[in-house]
Amino acid sequence: MRRLTPLDKEILHIAIPAIVTNITVPLLGLVDLSIVGHMGDAAYIGSIAVGTMIFNVICWLFGFLRMGTSGLTSQAFGRHRPDEATVILKQSLGVGTAIGLIFVALQHWVKQLAFTAMAPTEAITLHASAYFDICIYSVPATLALYGLTGWYIGMQNTRIPMWVSMFQNVVNIAASLTFVYVLGMKVEGVALGTVVAQYAGLVLALWHLRRFRTGMPIATTAKGKPSDISIIRFFSVNRDIFLRTVFLVAVNFCFTSIGARQGSVILAVNTLLFQLFTLYSYVMDGFAYAGEALCGKYYGAQQRMAFDKAVHRIFLWCMALTAIYTLVYLVGTFPFLHVMADNEQVLSTAREYAWWATAIPLAGMGAFYWDGIYIGITATRGMMLATFTSAAVFLATYFLSFPLLHNHGLWLALILYLATRGIVQTILFRGYRLRE
Repeated sequence: MRRLTPLDKEILHIAIPAIVTNITVPLLGLVDLSIVGHMGDAAYIGSIAVGTMIFNVICWLFGFLRMGTSGLTSQAFGRHRPDEATVILKQSLGVGTAIGLIFVALQHWVKQLAFTAMAPTEAITLHASAYFDICIYSVPATLALYGLTGWYIGMQNTRIPMWVSMFQNVVNIAASLTFVYVLGMKVEGVALGTVVAQYAGLVLALWHLRRFRTGMPIATTAKGKPSDISIIRFFSVNRDIFLRTVFLVAVNFCFTSIGARQGSVILAVNTLLFQLFTLYSYVMDGFAYAGEALCGKYYGAQQRMAFDKAVHRIFLWCMALTAIYTLVYLVGTFPFLHVMADNEQVLSTAREYAWWATAIPLAGMGAFYWDGIYIGITATRGMMLATFTSAAVFLATYFLSFPLLHNHGLWLALILYLATRGIVQTILFRGYRLRE
């Protein structure tokens, strides 16, 4: 067996803690669901589902605070400019906190808009409203944490975000159980537990920051302003990531809503099979983070050979993992479905569409792989153009194939959407490579 190279070890040093973080993040939502699931009223479960969806959309849309910060910071790290990294961190924390406070100030209108769009039942609306009214105060902490996480990744450290995520889960479990079972609160206790966990995570991340930056200069150099780091560039990079995220959200929303219009069985089938994409993303995102950190570092340092080598080695890791996932899905999709559901109608229908799941890793690999590299080199316009093109392919494929293929047409549109993102970014990358 071929031994790992120093670069391989560096890739794994960044990727593995990021993968652990990705796996633990969903536990925050699972804890809430498990607690309300024992409250005796199905409306409590529905309220958590609705409330969680609202905050997931908010946080997903502003995920640029993590990605943009990661790319800009990794380049500053490669240039050995801690002064630039400090400015980027301040900008990200300031913008994230400000956006969070705006949501708090506009919470009445945000809630009305969200509930109008989702149209939950009266009973669910009552509890979801109570959940929202408390959880909205967690948004400033959540968005500030996005900036800190991106900054740590750019500084080649994914272990601190991993420990922060684990700590948040412990605090969330302890706080939610205390509020619900000791103090007798209902959905409000679950929401309050989430708020406490977010701010506890923020405090820990800031505490680590103080230790992490020991010995780093915190002011600009004698030359004056940090090179290339302006609020205009910060917003330019993050604007493209925001638009890219809007297209991603639109495609995911269309996929879910089109499945829902086909009935509860098809919706259940699509939801179950889409979990295979989620499981794949947990690992691939970890290697995308490695691309952000390492490729950004070498790009900022203008080290072409090291940059090209990192691009190549991360590609090999992604291909190997994609091959493993494809083989596992070929033999393990049906057992996975039986673990996740026991409804015979859903399971029998799922067999008809399960083979689409085996195409997810190969179709989606390019999107994950290139996203990490593009974020590292802050080629965010290319990411946005690739996602816009692939979203157009999704809609065109759906409208052309759905009347004939029905749900198979929807899955074909999703697979082509994933593949197109990777193909377009592969083509565009020639214009972003470091030159001699």
